[in-house]
Amino acid sequence: MIDLCAHLGLQAPLIQAPMAGVQDHRLAAAVCEAGGLGSLPAAMLSPDALATALSALTQATSRAFNVNFFCHATPAPDAAAEAAWRQLLAPYYAEWGVDIQAVPSSPARVPFNHTMADVLQAFKPTVVSFHFGLPAPDLLARVKSWGSLVLSSATTVAEAQWLQAHGADAVIAQGLEAGGHRGMFLSDDLGQQRGLSNLLPKILATVSIPVIAAGGLATAQDLANVRQMGASGAQVGSAYLCCNESTTSDLHRRALLAADAPETALTRLFTGRPARGLMNRLMRELGPLNPGAPAFPLATAALAPLRAAAEMRQQADFTPLWAGENFKACRTGSAAELTSELLRGWV
Repeated sequence: MIDLCAHLGLQAPLIQAPMAGVQDHRLAAAVCEAGGLGSLPAAMLSPDALATALSALTQATSRAFNVNFFCHATPAPDAAAEAAWRQLLAPYYAEWGVDIQAVPSSPARVPFNHTMADVLQAFKPTVVSFHFGLPAPDLLARVKSWGSLVLSSATTVAEAQWLQAHGADAVIAQGLEAGGHRGMFLSDDLGQQRGLSNLLPKILATVSIPVIAAGGLATAQDLANVRQMGASGAQVGSAYLCCNESTTSDLHRRALLAADAPETALTRLFTGRPARGLMNRLMRELGPLNPGAPAFPLATAALAPLRAAAEMRQQADFTPLWAGENFKACRTGSAAELTSELLRGWV
């Protein structure tokens, strides 16, 4: 079995979770320099933006880092589903004075492809990770040909077994507590999803590759606990949301740090896939798992102008406030300080 610390040159196998929309290369570099594995989210980047981000990251750190991509299947346009979604949102368009006819329909996220691989190949990152399964075999072979270690998220035992059988070098066991998108890809049945304390031992018992624990981990004691359970590493996301180096908006930060912050829930309203975030007006009024949202990532476009209009007035009614269940452990300060504190839980 691969020794993650030895292979990656880490003080401890701590991975900063890639968090698209709330970070750039600066957070990843800070974590790398502090002895963890920083991650660059690339799911929302164009090829040019990816090249720019990777150049900045390699200038900021000489240590190993992770680049993360989505590898979902792009859905075919569905005019009826889009029309129904816009009809569901029509009262909000009227309230905020937004012209529903002027909103374009387009995916906000493109799955990993050869164009992105062309950019990535010039940098040959030590780790490349995926969400929603793995890319096509030819793309996966390309990534592995550079010597990159391949990680991917599993939310069930069956997904972990599939990832091992299809070439993943390590599995990220994503417990139900995790913030952001569920990595589920073999089934869309949320009833199969389990908390980390239930999921981790089951995956450990059924695969022979390293298993990295994720979901609700925010303190040194959390890392000590999953190490005791047998995990080969730990991935932490939400705890970094309010660090100095993150790009989390002021609106999002205030929501996370508020004394009366709402609870989190899984919602498919913002993108079309289940993801965990703080409850807000849209989730309360439509129901967080309303089936009216079109398939991922097609739900995003129609919400964009509503989000922009509300944010102009400092309201998060239509903003995805991604956060894990343990978001109250979020802290301000430097990512280096947080990373150093977390690393002490593993040794």
